[in-house]
Amino acid sequence: MQLSEQEIIRRDKLNALRELGINPYPADLFPVNHTSKQVKENFQEGKKVILAGRLMSVRDQGKAAFAELQDSEGRMQLYFNRDVICTSEDKTLYNQVFRKLTDLGDFIGIEGELFTTKVGAQCVQVTDFKILSKTLKPLPLPKTDESGNVYDAFTDPELRYRMRYVDLVVNPQVKEVFMKRTKLFTAMRTFFNEAGYMEVETPVLQSIPGGAAARPFITHHNSLDIPLYMRIANELYLKRLIVGGFDGVYEFSKNFRNEGMDRTHNPEFTAMEIYVAYKDYNWMMEMTENLLEYCALQVNGTTEATFGEHKVNFKAPYARVSMTEAIKQFTGFDITGKSEDELREAAKSMGIEVDDTMGKGKLIDEIFGEKCEGNFIQPTFITDYPKEMSPLCKSHRNNPELTERFELMVCGKEIANAYSELNDPIDQRERFEAQMALAAKGDDEANGIIDEDFLRALEYGMPPTSGLGIGMDRLIMFLTNNQSIQEVLFFPQMRPEKKGPELTEDEKHIIEVLKANEGISIGELKTKSELSGKKWDAASKSLSKHGLMRVIVDGENKIAEYLGK
Repeated sequence: MQLSEQEIIRRDKLNALRELGINPYPADLFPVNHTSKQVKENFQEGKKVILAGRLMSVRDQGKAAFAELQDSEGRMQLYFNRDVICTSEDKTLYNQVFRKLTDLGDFIGIEGELFTTKVGAQCVQVTDFKILSKTLKPLPLPKTDESGNVYDAFTDPELRYRMRYVDLVVNPQVKEVFMKRTKLFTAMRTFFNEAGYMEVETPVLQSIPGGAAARPFITHHNSLDIPLYMRIANELYLKRLIVGGFDGVYEFSKNFRNEGMDRTHNPEFTAMEIYVAYKDYNWMMEMTENLLEYCALQVNGTTEATFGEHKVNFKAPYARVSMTEAIKQFTGFDITGKSEDELREAAKSMGIEVDDTMGKGKLIDEIFGEKCEGNFIQPTFITDYPKEMSPLCKSHRNNPELTERFELMVCGKEIANAYSELNDPIDQRERFEAQMALAAKGDDEANGIIDEDFLRALEYGMPPTSGLGIGMDRLIMFLTNNQSIQEVLFFPQMRPEKKGPELTEDEKHIIEVLKANEGISIGELKTKSELSGKKWDAASKSLSKHGLMRVIVDGENKIAEYLGK
């Protein structure tokens, strides 16, 4: 393993600590009694406190130093004084351990007394400290020059998602997104629990992929010697529980779909599904808008949210538009009573790419997705879907060609899907068989397997039921103004990491300057890099050798370009 200069220095410090008899990774409990937030909210001059966290900055003044400690709730200013920390003649703890062997990013524990500095800042006078964990890699802490230019900011999305543990440390605002995510789950649970519904768990490994139209991940059970499928949806198992006598059940489920990745899709995602007996989709629409209004208030303190350029209001009630009306409004085409061939020709005439594997449902879905979906910014229920699009949904009570289904659209994206659930086992079997026909025709998203056990459950009788599914990742995107699903997942799926050359700190610094200054001259690059002649020569030659930087000669000018991604 090739180590950078900084990594080598930190390992040398690690060994020096051990030679002093200091364990850089002690096993014993450190008796923290305050967080930075608690100290600030209940500040009392002279109060004794014990804190722990990362050392994030140091302003060394010789016999004294100011520093910042970052814990889970923020930062606290510390004041180190050599003679306060080292009351005897032995000044090793301050002179050696603190000043020479402690680095930014190290976890330390401190004991001290609160005081107010001359400029009115809250501070802890450190009376004793202990190294709790030595860091061997330097954190990518941003630096700001005299002109206000920021260098070394940890902003590259791929690095941030791949190394979320670093992102959370150096970009504290990221933590707010995940705190709101937790608030959302808590709010939804509270809403359902107070209504008397029960949270349950259903299998992740399933013998048949069901409950949605999607490609599954396939695995193998060695002992039973059978294929198993990662859950694509939990719908059919929750309905079995309604058959079993529960009036209302819900689950936050990890689902897995072996499909593409983009800004709104991750192959592993979280959905919430709820099923309530003796209800229909009209009741579920009211429940959904009340639920989301409540959740928005709990997460943000307001029903209003900003998403990109849009202002969205989750206050109930929401508009209701049938799918037929939506398509007619935005395309002028009426899908009512149209054959598969007529739908295919209409889609082609609209410039929509279609193929012969698509049945009526898929064709209508493509027309709506391409021409209508993006027009619905405020929360809007799209209702009454064609039967071919909804194999698990009850036929519409007034029009047998339609189903009692709605999707909730926000800013052109679906965040909820709900049905009056199909509980006629004979009709359900016919719908499954129609799905099998589509699969045989080549539709790789159609379910080509009939779940005989689920049909058997329906034959024992399922009461009238309404079900709702909400994409939790997408909902929190809207509530936190994040355009990418990767921003609201701690550890999104990433492509395999490409191993590039190990760069020195000098080389990394030059790259940051290059990224921030497109087409910079060699002279300006060298000046902004603030490297000595020898260090500049070594770093720039290495970057050129690794194909990360090139110099273009334009007359008398030499322009440097960054060639990495």
